[in-house]
Amino acid sequence: QVQLVESGGGLVQAGTSLRLSCAASGRTSSTYTMAWFRQAPGKEREFVAAIRSGDDFTGYADSVKGRFTISRDNAKNTMYLQMNNLKPEDTAVYYCAAAPRLTIATTTVGYVYWGQGTQVTVSS
Repeated sequence: QVQLVESGGGLVQAGTSLRLSCAASGRTSSTYTMAWFRQAPGKEREFVAAIRSGDDFTGYADSVKGRFTISRDNAKNTMYLQMNNLKPEDTAVYYCAAAPRLTIATTTVGYVYWGQGTQVTVSS
């Protein structure tokens, strides 16, 4: 069992940066592939980025590639999402997710554990 808690969301202006954190407790997160998803009002939850178990290989949605960076600190059992050059279309609730898998999944069904989400609002 893994518990995930996100933090770091907020209201920011377009062009600025935020760093989200996802603190994991329970079984060690280093053996889990972890990911960030987001959900805007009236839209489905969508994949943002993931970091693979074992070698920390990363993958990103095209919409955030070059602007967002996913990373993790296994000693702290924490995953991060550094978001730069934020745009109004990045406004959403951001969720972290984890699964005991060896490959990156880009759909919600690929993940077992979910946090409660943190709101990110980007004003123009």
